Amino acid sequence: MRKTTILTLTLSLLSSVQLWAKDYRVSDFGAVADGTTLNTRALQRAIDVIHEEGGGKLIFPLGRYVSGTLHLLSGVTLHLESGAVLLGSNNPYDYDREPGLNTAFLLARGQKNIGVTGEGLIDCRGRQTAYNLVDLIHRGLVDDRLGLDRPNESIRPMIFYFRECDGVTVEGISLKNSASWVQTYDQCKNLKINRINVESNAYWNNDGLDIVDCENVTVTNSYFDASDDAICLKSHSGAHMCRNILIRDNVARSGASGIKFGTVSAGGFKDIRIINNKVYDTYRSAITIQAVDGAKVDNIFVDSLYAIHTGNVIYLRIGDRWSSGRQPSMSNITIQNVYAEVPAGKPDKGYDYEGPQHHMPRNISPCGIVGLSDHDITNVTLRNIKIIYPGGGNPFFAYRGLTPAELDSIPEARKSYPEFSQFRELPAWGFYIRHAKNITMDNVQLIAQKPDYRPAIVLDDVHGIKFDNVTYTEPGAEKKQQLFPYQSTEVTVNQ
Repeated sequence: MRKTTILTLTLSLLSSVQLWAKDYRVSDFGAVADGTTLNTRALQRAIDVIHEEGGGKLIFPLGRYVSGTLHLLSGVTLHLESGAVLLGSNNPYDYDREPGLNTAFLLARGQKNIGVTGEGLIDCRGRQTAYNLVDLIHRGLVDDRLGLDRPNESIRPMIFYFRECDGVTVEGISLKNSASWVQTYDQCKNLKINRINVESNAYWNNDGLDIVDCENVTVTNSYFDASDDAICLKSHSGAHMCRNILIRDNVARSGASGIKFGTVSAGGFKDIRIINNKVYDTYRSAITIQAVDGAKVDNIFVDSLYAIHTGNVIYLRIGDRWSSGRQPSMSNITIQNVYAEVPAGKPDKGYDYEGPQHHMPRNISPCGIVGLSDHDITNVTLRNIKIIYPGGGNPFFAYRGLTPAELDSIPEARKSYPEFSQFRELPAWGFYIRHAKNITMDNVQLIAQKPDYRPAIVLDDVHGIKFDNVTYTEPGAEKKQQLFPYQSTEVTVNQ
């Protein structure tokens, strides 16, 4: 009995020592938390040692730690305790850029079981870093064409760029002020993002989250406020796609779109669930799903979307921009339990980086389901949806009528950058549906607060569409024809 007890105690102590040894403090490697000292070498050495020792946590206690690019390695988790702040250097030369990688504060490629956790903050101070980069470009020290009066996004540091990693956990932390996209996960597997707070309005191209050709992803319980798209799924490779992704219980604010598929959409998106999310003060669409570069989009389920003060609510689009011979498709989309309000004015007015006054003049645009003449969007269900529009469409400001010539004059815009405003004035105030098959609208309420010269819904080249309990509310328009089908067949209306 005594030997068994001693053996058990010994194993317990060894286990405790092993667990203790897996936590390392940054001060052990000479990091200084004074908000001034550049700690890049000390912190990278800490990551290297932990990786070489088989993995563990690098603990950042309360303090302000300045660094340039850190390369995160397999088995290493950076853990920021409450009050710990990692500050990005404002010197653009302190950020690495390797072949095939963008520049970032944290870089990882082909690593396993990595993470960033805790209650602390990573603030990359991106506005000043971007301004310093512009200064270097003007002085001829950095070669860049300054397109749109800003450096190319690939040479402005993100906060995270992780590529081809397996087993990534980002939890609890706050991310602030990237000089470019905040965080990009490219061809990663088994990615978990939970309870993070993103506030990045420091500069242009500030996507809050980019998930690129990733598999097995959860994004939950998080907040995103970004001057570009808030939550964005992309597909850069025709040989890959985003698959098996859950986006649930998040809040998003954007100077572009709230939740977006694309714009880059080469491979595709499949088996995506977007549940119980809120979008507010967003310049473009609350939810937009795109296949404009040859992507295949299949089995997308959106449930319980609450969108307040957004420029548009729903936009589904097939295009043919960079397809390179691939045939785009979009099918099996369900969007249900949506409440949304579209304002008369600019929904992101007053934020540091507002969206442009895009494609004016035009009246408030409707939701869109818009394929191409040779690529229909198919099998879409819209259920339990209520959208409140401002109405007030004025034919003397911008006009699109319902004659065949006017409807035919709406461009296909096959190669245009895809946004709900890309066609400028559209002939409907609620929904514009074109080149689509097998559409169901069930229990949909469309409300205009002021009279609009346009009908609520216009169909163009739509075949097989069913309206069950679809209602229209518009002041003084009790006898107005709110559903206008053009070149469409199998249109069924049940009240």
